[in-house]
Amino acid sequence: MKSEIFNKAIMQRHRITFLYDFRIITLEPYYIGINKNGNKVVYGRVNGTNKICAFEYNKITNIKIHNSHKFSPIIPILPSLN
Repeated sequence: MKSEIFNKAIMQRHRITFLYDFRIITLEPYYIGINKNGNKVVYGRVNGTNKICAFEYNKITNIKIHNSHKFSPIIPILPSLN
């Protein structure tokens, strides 16, 4: 069920809010994958920062999609290539 919610949010570029370790996180989800420990994670940019973070599925609860807000992914440009 979580995968369906995250896939919908990623495809339609909607922000999501969820509880993660008792903290409320608002995220622009980019990608779903597996981390080096074999746990399923969602990667995205936390609202208000320029940092891409990974969040483990098993710690995510109370997911809400913000249908009214769409986002454009930030594509990092390496300074060494400029």
